[in-house]
Amino acid sequence: MSIEQYRRYRRALKRTPFSGRHMEYAWGGLPTKLNIGWMPYSEMFDELSGEIANAINQLTDYAHRLKAWYGLVVHMDDKQKMDIAHEFVDSIATVALNLPYVIRSRFIFASAHLCHQANHARERASWKDDLPLDSEIYFDTADKYGASWRRYKRFKLSVEKIGAKHYQTDTGDFRHAYNHRFSRRIVIGQTQIVTRQVDKQTGLVRYGFGGAPALTVEVIARLLAEQCQHCYRAFEAFQQLIREHEGCIALNQSEHVL
Repeated sequence: MSIEQYRRYRRALKRTPFSGRHMEYAWGGLPTKLNIGWMPYSEMFDELSGEIANAINQLTDYAHRLKAWYGLVVHMDDKQKMDIAHEFVDSIATVALNLPYVIRSRFIFASAHLCHQANHARERASWKDDLPLDSEIYFDTADKYGASWRRYKRFKLSVEKIGAKHYQTDTGDFRHAYNHRFSRRIVIGQTQIVTRQVDKQTGLVRYGFGGAPALTVEVIARLLAEQCQHCYRAFEAFQQLIREHEGCIALNQSEHVL
């Protein structure tokens, strides 16, 4: 049955319109010859921009695959749904639902490092290599080092939309629950049969019974398609921020180049 279902999926995938985009690679525009002091910026940009593109393209691919699966799942009985969830869909959807948070975090990490390095072009002798350790880099870190760049604000606003509150709510806060508690099932099943709730004002505790239904392939595919659009816009804003860095670095190049 699994082999036949996979064959049906491959046929459905070919028929499913592709509505996403793929992020580009190797788009940097730094001068060919650079002072050796800019090697950290150059090398970090090459690696981090490529990894961000990889993650967004992976999300796009998974969203497209799940869209194709939806056309098949709607016609399946519970036994068939359990089979395809186990064999195919669950692993893809689990990774995909976590990816918006991953992409958001990678944008923050990359912008903090690159803005910090690019600040050297403006601050020159007064520049200090005082960026926190990698494990301590958060959004406020990127805000601090990106504050002087005109295009940072637009970048920040676009990144904030990735994995935002409505996505957390619509997925049952899947990312956090999957890693720290018990997340909603995918395709079929129930979780959170009993929930403990505490009134913040009175301190009274009550227990709720009922359970949270599984996230359907339709819902997951729709939410991921929305997240892809946020990621595309953030990537474009990231490119504009990097272009601003590059312009400043080129203007402040030392005559001693590699």
